[in-house]
Amino acid sequence: MAANEDQEMELEALRSIYEGDECFKELGPTVFQYRVGDIGELKAFLIEISWPETYPETAPNISMNAFFNNQISQALKQDIIDKLQEQVEANLGTSMTYTLFEYAKDNKEELMEKHQPFSNTITLIGSDGTVEATNANQPNKKKEKKEQLTKAQKRKLADKTDHKGELPRGWNWVDVIKHLSKTGSTEDD
Repeated sequence: MAANEDQEMELEALRSIYEGDECFKELGPTVFQYRVGDIGELKAFLIEISWPETYPETAPNISMNAFFNNQISQALKQDIIDKLQEQVEANLGTSMTYTLFEYAKDNKEELMEKHQPFSNTITLIGSDGTVEATNANQPNKKKEKKEQLTKAQKRKLADKTDHKGELPRGWNWVDVIKHLSKTGSTEDD
């Protein structure tokens, strides 16, 4: 059987197996991605497998360079690829994309055990020499002081606004005719 026939059969099988699986993505007829773990999970990662012309007689290309993996160190990405390559060697000559994705899913904890998320700590040094460390993922929560209004000020504000708390259109417009008559200037002068 020719390599292209094998690829077509595997493509049909992958489509039927992963139909409706939001973790699987077909980027093209020979390029596939699978997300292992849930979005937002620290140990989640994405594998991309692409088939060369002579696949499955030759090994598929395995990549972890997707932006999704930006929190994973290059060394750990290489470790995962190396373990997947062991699976490739054991399955060379057969359709193996499903096998590789399932191996990654079944061994996620083992593959990601060395994962240390990058630290997003920012150190701030004040002008007085004080040092403060903050996490870049968590915004600095400073309570804003709200302006305190008296009851009379609140009533006056409520009288000016509509039921949504918005000022009516033109509330700050100047009546030109009244303005001109107050200043005493007319066009006849």
